[in-house]
Amino acid sequence: MTKLPILYSFRRCPYAMRARMALLISNITCEIREVRLSNKPSEMLTLSPKGTVPVLLLENGLVLDESLDIMFWALERNDPNSLLQDYLINESENKKILNMIDNDFKFALDRYKYPNRYDDIDPLKYRDICENILVSINNKINEYNYIYGKHLSFLDMAVLPFIRQFRIANPVWFDNEMSQIKIKFWLENFLSLTTFKNVMIKYPEWVNAREKIIFPNNGAV
Repeated sequence: MTKLPILYSFRRCPYAMRARMALLISNITCEIREVRLSNKPSEMLTLSPKGTVPVLLLENGLVLDESLDIMFWALERNDPNSLLQDYLINESENKKILNMIDNDFKFALDRYKYPNRYDDIDPLKYRDICENILVSINNKINEYNYIYGKHLSFLDMAVLPFIRQFRIANPVWFDNEMSQIKIKFWLENFLSLTTFKNVMIKYPEWVNAREKIIFPNNGAV
C-alpha cells in the first residue's frame, strides 16, 4: 500500500471534526486512527506530547497538531471548491471570528457543558457568554444559511462543530429558547450536509500499528 498521511482523531471532537471535513473536501486519503481520549496511544503522544486531537503525520514525517493547520494544509494541496480563495477575500474578518470561537467561545463552552470539571462554576453564566458571542455571527448568516454565498465556506466548516457542541449541552434550550434564530437554521443546515454525515461515520478504535483503517471509507461502522 502506498504510504499515506496518518490522522489521529476522535469522532466527537470539534477540532478533529473540522480537520476531517477539510481532508474529505480536499479528496485526501489518509490512514485514520480513532483514539479514546482516556487511553491515548503512545504513538500519538510521541508525535504530539500535548495529547490533543487531531494530529496529522505527513508522508515526509512532518507533524501537524493544530486543526486549522491541517485544514490549510489540505486545502493548499487540493481545493476543488476554492474555499481558501474565498477565505482570503475576508481574511481579517475570518481570523477575528476564528480567534473568538477558538478562545473566548471555547473557554465559556467548556464551563457551560462541563461545569463539574471546574470549581464554583455557574453554567448558565457561561451559556449566556456563549450566546452573546454568537450575536455577531448570527447577524452575518445569509438567506442560504451560510456566512458567505450559497455554499459551505472555510469559516462555516471551522466554526459549526463548536456550535454543535453548544447545542448538545442543552438541546431543548437551544432549540426552543435561544434567541439567535439564524444560528439554529445555520446549524440545522450544516447537520444535514452529506459532507458532515460522511465525516461523522463511526470508525473502530485504533489498536495497533498493524491495523490500517482508511479515511474516508463509507463502509465504516
